[in-house]
Amino acid sequence: MSNLDIVDQRVETVYTQYSTQIAELLDLKLPKDKVKIRSICFVFVVAKTLLDLTDEEALECLTDGFSDFRIDALHMSPIVDGKFTVTLFQAKYTHDLTKHLTNFAETDIACVIPAAKHIRNPASVIPVNDRLAPKIQEIQSLTAAGDIPLVRVIICNNGLGWKEDAQALIDMEAFDDQVTFEHVNHDSLCSLMQATAPINARIVTKGRWIEEKHGNKGVFIGKVPVREIETLFNQHGDRLLNANIRRFLGLQKNSVNSAIKETLLDGAQRDCFYLFNNGITISCTKLDFPRGQPQDVVLTVKDIQVLNGGQTCRTIQSTLSEMAASGATLDDAFVLVRIYELPTDSAELVASITLATNSQNPVDLRDLRSNELRQKNLEYSIEQLGFGYQRYRSTASARASTAISSAKAAESVLAVWRLHPFQAKFHGKKHFSDLYGFIFSDLLNGAQVVLAHKILKFAEKKRRTPPAGTPVFIAYGSYYVAMLMGKYLLEGNSINLNQLDHSTFTAVDTDWEKNDQKYFDKAIKKIGEALAAQYGDRMLTPRELAEAFRGSALKGRVLS
Repeated sequence: MSNLDIVDQRVETVYTQYSTQIAELLDLKLPKDKVKIRSICFVFVVAKTLLDLTDEEALECLTDGFSDFRIDALHMSPIVDGKFTVTLFQAKYTHDLTKHLTNFAETDIACVIPAAKHIRNPASVIPVNDRLAPKIQEIQSLTAAGDIPLVRVIICNNGLGWKEDAQALIDMEAFDDQVTFEHVNHDSLCSLMQATAPINARIVTKGRWIEEKHGNKGVFIGKVPVREIETLFNQHGDRLLNANIRRFLGLQKNSVNSAIKETLLDGAQRDCFYLFNNGITISCTKLDFPRGQPQDVVLTVKDIQVLNGGQTCRTIQSTLSEMAASGATLDDAFVLVRIYELPTDSAELVASITLATNSQNPVDLRDLRSNELRQKNLEYSIEQLGFGYQRYRSTASARASTAISSAKAAESVLAVWRLHPFQAKFHGKKHFSDLYGFIFSDLLNGAQVVLAHKILKFAEKKRRTPPAGTPVFIAYGSYYVAMLMGKYLLEGNSINLNQLDHSTFTAVDTDWEKNDQKYFDKAIKKIGEALAAQYGDRMLTPRELAEAFRGSALKGRVLS
């Protein structure tokens, strides 16, 4: 079965499962728009696979439709150190697989370039549909407030990349390193989909090496030419990052990547790369090499995974690829490599090593928190109430679709019970680091998680498909609505948050199912009054609405 067939089969599966929902989200009709919806299912597959999203998150990205600025999907990452990544998807799907050997058209590239240009300019007025407009306003509002958007344009198809004329159009814009264009097709998708297959490799080292044994574990430290890293990633790509919690961050431009590239390009500093870089941490289940040879050994590594240094590896790969045409030699550039030889049943130890070696960086820690006692206790508590809890991100598609992920639990609890809606929406990277103890306090229980999740899910559904007459601010303030609905739910049951547990859950849940619309209407009314008190009775612009729900003044008014 070819990669084309594998991806097409996956597209058909998504169509079967979500075609009705996609049609409703994007105002399309079945069966009239079947071909278009099937193309959108391809965008769903690309976004989910590339960004490691849940099905719900992938659906949320979709923007294809009338007046979509040639953006088929858009994803915003959480804010980290004043920066956030905006991933734009422009897709063309060939349904006749016999005609797949076509390049991405120059005209399509020309149409998506303005999106990359204007979306990060707060002064740009972009006429787009109602689904896309709030996303762009959020981006421009954050940018105006001083946060930096890193724009990543994914050109995806089940064919070939763009030609030189199309590349010339991109080059003419002279984008800075905060904008990148990447091509994704059926082959690269399949490589990521099959990322769980074990990888065996041979790595050439240079100079002397050190090895230490600790029972049934071992540590190897050596110096490796950067060209070996390029070769390794050319052969296996992002499958090497499957166990790395930074995973696809290595594909995105930032100041760390730029510094790595500059050092490699600078002939005067290149031989110091080994001294400047923190190195690469690798795990494996078996390491062999001629131990009687004191230096320049060739390693045979089984089940290799990069735990730390993914950005270094991907930047080395892209930089060396760019330099290939010039014939430049990098024989004097090396990188420190640490290889941990661990037993096959060392998943928890691998997670601990990854946490320790990444702790100085803003990483997504939710998988590494998954084995903590409080997460296990929550899983048990939630299951006793008849719901599921996904402690591990990697199990999202393997378990029941109704299960609550730890990421959604954090987001819901922070918005609804901790009264921090803006941080819940935009600071996801902090949910399992700086805000972890605040969110997952010792008093948090399964009943609170389940109801917070239900409340936020209800508010988000109203945002995605607002009923007639719903105020426009729902597009920006759904997390505020959820916060207020939680407040009113507790008041309606005459309890405080600490009293919401397994003993009171059934009564409160029954009240929620019966009166969810009443609590929603009450929250909408309160927010409308708070906006009027703060801004007067005039019609607010989308930019003003985005800014209002980012500030603390409005929160004080709605909670008063």
